[in-house]
Amino acid sequence: MTEHLVPVPGARLHVLDDGEGPAILLLHAGIVDARAWDPLVPLLVAAGYRAIRYDARGYGLSEEEDVEFSSRADAIAVLDALGVGRVCLVGNSRGGQIAVDTAVEFPERVAALVTIGANIGGYEPEPTPEEAALFERMEALEEGDDPVATADFDVRLWVDGAGQPETRVPSELRETVRAMDLEIAVRPQVGRPIPLAPPAAEQLDRLTMPIVAIAGALDVSDIEPTARHLEAVCVDARAVVVPDVAHLVAMEAPELTAELIVELLRPLGDYA
Repeated sequence: MTEHLVPVPGARLHVLDDGEGPAILLLHAGIVDARAWDPLVPLLVAAGYRAIRYDARGYGLSEEEDVEFSSRADAIAVLDALGVGRVCLVGNSRGGQIAVDTAVEFPERVAALVTIGANIGGYEPEPTPEEAALFERMEALEEGDDPVATADFDVRLWVDGAGQPETRVPSELRETVRAMDLEIAVRPQVGRPIPLAPPAAEQLDRLTMPIVAIAGALDVSDIEPTARHLEAVCVDARAVVVPDVAHLVAMEAPELTAELIVELLRPLGDYA
């Protein structure tokens, strides 16, 4: 593994680079940092791929200033700094939305796309009343001054799954996510992301690359319809619903996640 600090406008992004072969860029969820990919990376490397991941601005070991920035441009800057031409983008949750946005804006750089528990900008299925109440509670906690309560809530919703018992997943996984989430909650958040315009939902015809949209069956109710929407609208997309997992599918089921990624990529050969 090699580490890099990649300079981008108003920030330096902490990047981890493992393995050799066609490149896969991993974009993490909003309640974790690049360490969330630790269970998945060795499996991708063993399958003959180069796994690249980085801490987004405001996360992990990356450094940022209070400037406007494009998350899509950050992803491309990482690829450019590491000499990568075309890549498979894999994104979880917030990272999945960034992956979709990046593929829309820079389709020539994206050989394949994998979304995991992801939304699409501009496509917003209605939450259930129970979920709407949970989201209101989440926003209130994030605007408050109790990072411990915020991290605890996030683990219950996103790791355990709404309405699921605290014993559903191993305690080690819960505590790993909680520790990362707590670091984010106490960190001053600076910077102003520039949204993709028009939103990705209005430009999905640009996504002609092979796509797998993964949804956990225990995730919130808008995730599976979003995966199904990608399958229905994009020319080469399929949705996969994984039973008995919630939002962080690659942490709960890394072997299955790796299998789905490799199955998507094998027919593409060396797509660099």
